[in-house]
Amino acid sequence: MRYRLLGNSGLRVSELCLGTMTFGEDWGWGSTKDESRAVLDAFLEAGGNFIDTANVYTNGTSETLLGDFLHGTRDRVVLATKYTNAMPGTDANAGGNQRKNMILSVEASLKRLKTDYIDLYWLHIWDQLTPIDEVMRGFDDLVRAGKILYAGVSDMPAWMVARGNTMAELRGWTRFIGLQIEYSLVERTVERELLPMAREMGLGVTAWSPLGGGTLTGKYLKERGQSSTDNRLDSEMMKNFGPDAAKTDPIVREVVKVADEIGRSPAQVALAWLHHRPMPIIPIVGARRLAQFQDNLASLEVNLDPGQVKRLDDASRIEPGFPHEFYTNPMVQNLVYGGMRNQIDL
Repeated sequence: MRYRLLGNSGLRVSELCLGTMTFGEDWGWGSTKDESRAVLDAFLEAGGNFIDTANVYTNGTSETLLGDFLHGTRDRVVLATKYTNAMPGTDANAGGNQRKNMILSVEASLKRLKTDYIDLYWLHIWDQLTPIDEVMRGFDDLVRAGKILYAGVSDMPAWMVARGNTMAELRGWTRFIGLQIEYSLVERTVERELLPMAREMGLGVTAWSPLGGGTLTGKYLKERGQSSTDNRLDSEMMKNFGPDAAKTDPIVREVVKVADEIGRSPAQVALAWLHHRPMPIIPIVGARRLAQFQDNLASLEVNLDPGQVKRLDDASRIEPGFPHEFYTNPMVQNLVYGGMRNQIDL
């Protein structure tokens, strides 16, 4: 396992992050306590130190199990959790980005995690309601109080992330150091705005669902004849997160071809592709079973050659859209660069 700084900070995190959405069986498709512990132990033994959870994962059981498992080793890991989403109930302020929910959520997470600080606290999903200055000042207050060390943001538009960080920089408040987004061979639209914004603002990027909800393992391809009855996407709560087979199957088939050529699993190839992106990406890997996690972990040993990366890029390519396509128009480039585009290094 290798390590890198997370965004514009001195925080050193492993090149894989352990996702613990599967820790606990409360949602009907997670792992038992013993299996969860085995996955965590394997991650730590491999040198991993970056762990991701959230207040709502398995109704709080994920945090509770981590609090038990990390007893005595808490300070050796970078522990990240999230707020925004509500536990079951009818309290209007139990969900959202507002200060009230932020404070109540962080206190509850600290108790479940059995710790007095959180290394990285993520805003989980933008609620499209709370003023961004309220969010940024709230994070700054938590850092000053010592309850969290760093702040991150997940699932928010690029323009709002940029606005929040710019505001925080101007006012001397805590800035986001990390961006958590869905990113994989079957979800590349983040390359239009979110990734360029992260690069420009010095945000470390973590990718959730790096296997497209299991799609990139190839198990949904009819010709492979594998059952997916134990997959979380079959559950009632996740039924709207399933992939569009018409769009994803050609991509998955190319992943399977590359995997067969190099003697690796499709999951390992899909994760290795993320390590070949132009900017560093930290995949968040999670698994219900130890064998699945060990297979994902082996992706760190996979080296794709330039031809294989190009094949995967081509199979999963997205249209850049406006204004990116507009910038590549020869007439536009002549106007912008005075006919000297080929002589100017960008």
